[in-house]
Amino acid sequence: MGNKSPIQTPKDDEPKTFLDKLVVKVSHFLSLFFLFTVIISFYEVVMRYVFNAPTTWVHETASFVGGSLFIVGGIYAFATNKHVRVVLIYDSVSPQTRKYLNIVHHIFGLAFSGMLAYAAYQLSHEAWFTPWGDLRLETSGSVLNAPYPALLKGLIFLCLCILVAQFILHLIHEITHLRKRK
Repeated sequence: MGNKSPIQTPKDDEPKTFLDKLVVKVSHFLSLFFLFTVIISFYEVVMRYVFNAPTTWVHETASFVGGSLFIVGGIYAFATNKHVRVVLIYDSVSPQTRKYLNIVHHIFGLAFSGMLAYAAYQLSHEAWFTPWGDLRLETSGSVLNAPYPALLKGLIFLCLCILVAQFILHLIHEITHLRKRK
């Protein structure tokens, strides 16, 4: 039929690399933790308003789990090609030009995510270790005083490292498939 529509085909959503496939698989499992946050939030409402016995842990735990899933959502979006792009330009060019735009995108994305990963490393290192090098996780300072800030900063660093690897693998994929015709 020869219809060259700028609309994405289902194939565009599929993971391109083994790392993308792993991210999608792990993310689908982790998405079950949204159900966990709903359950503990419901528990908090019942305890607070029915039994007049509010918890000290639910809000902080639900915020940590939700924040963690939001962070993982970034690498999931990239793995499934659902990330933000300027479609006004991208959709108006030929498929061959899109390949070049993808390469430019991956180069800039790699540089940016690399710088973010470096900054996240510094923040997570400070959250995990004392200035003299002993392990001591930063805590929230609340009544619960959980190490959620340190864990969240470590997760941000880990996800940014995965994003760097994703950009490298996508860049390699785009360069090796640059000459192939649709």
